[in-house]
Amino acid sequence: MKFTLVATDNAARAGLLETDHGTIETPVFMPVGTQGSVKAIEQRELIEAGAQIILGNTYHLYLRPGTDIVRAAGGLHKFIGWNRPILTDSGGYQVFSLTDLRHVDETGVTFRSHLDGSEHVFTPESVMRIQRDLGADIVMVLDECTPYPCDEAYAHQSNELTLRWARRCKEAFDSADLPYGYTQALFGIVQGSVFPDIRKSSAKALTDLGFDGYALGGLAVGEPAHVMYEMIETCEPLLPSQKPRYLMGVGRPENLLEAIERGMDMFDCVLPTRNGRNANLFTRCGSLNLRNAAYKSDFAPVDPECSCYLCSNFSRAYLRHLFLAKEILAYQLATVHNLTLYLWLMREAREAILQRRYVSWKRSVLEKMTQGVGIES
Repeated sequence: MKFTLVATDNAARAGLLETDHGTIETPVFMPVGTQGSVKAIEQRELIEAGAQIILGNTYHLYLRPGTDIVRAAGGLHKFIGWNRPILTDSGGYQVFSLTDLRHVDETGVTFRSHLDGSEHVFTPESVMRIQRDLGADIVMVLDECTPYPCDEAYAHQSNELTLRWARRCKEAFDSADLPYGYTQALFGIVQGSVFPDIRKSSAKALTDLGFDGYALGGLAVGEPAHVMYEMIETCEPLLPSQKPRYLMGVGRPENLLEAIERGMDMFDCVLPTRNGRNANLFTRCGSLNLRNAAYKSDFAPVDPECSCYLCSNFSRAYLRHLFLAKEILAYQLATVHNLTLYLWLMREAREAILQRRYVSWKRSVLEKMTQGVGIES
């Protein structure tokens, strides 16, 4: 993997992330395909919407269909019919969310499957092996994601464990074979909850280890948005400028734009797809809930400025009807639209950075999005 910083506008960055499955233009939003599929949308439609890279989830793919099946298929790209880049997370967030079904110690995490209750163990070494077998272009270290809120002592203890695991992940990753003949990159994950000194310690220790890229984890888990932005500002100066920076699990359009201004390059979140399946659509003028009766006879497009398949062919009234009738097409059309909006936003942000007008562009976009003229009525 190679990352080239093409342009900056203050802290905002435009880059090129080269992988063996294609080059990614940053800033980039990565649709979440937890089980090898972005919910309610086809791979063909992802490409039409402009998706450059998607995510898979190590925890879920390990349990079902299993890495033996994926490896027999020739890797995750071939198994799911996606020839562009893929990132897989470590599964740590999902494991730690099980709460009563897992035990954490120095070795790793022992947990029970949410599917059948069977017992499994994730160690830094096994998670690297699983992600090698999945064959993603970018893989993530195993880390402990602290809940919010938590006390400083716990955040410190958790981060120290994450750093020890990160060292073991890198050693295991560097010594592993490449099962499919193409290269893979490993990202470290900065933790530390909302405590600046712990965040700084984590960032410094990880950069000393020398990963291919760096992620900020443990944010967007309930803390106020301004605190999340403060943590980004705390970490950004400590992250190598010539390596990609990934803000995990974020978020709403305004969160992405604020994070870009603070030097982040890569983002993922289930919000556009999950909200779409629940009739909540993002537009350039805010969001709208199509279950609202006000849209029963509204024959305007969801977003008159959008050129996606939904907005080019159907009305708010029709999409509302599909949701009320529980037609599968409703979920598909809404997902296509929301992802198209997010991916458009990233392309426009990149162009604004290249033209060194990011701050003014961001301000105008957010002003328009917060107007919400008639959208929620």
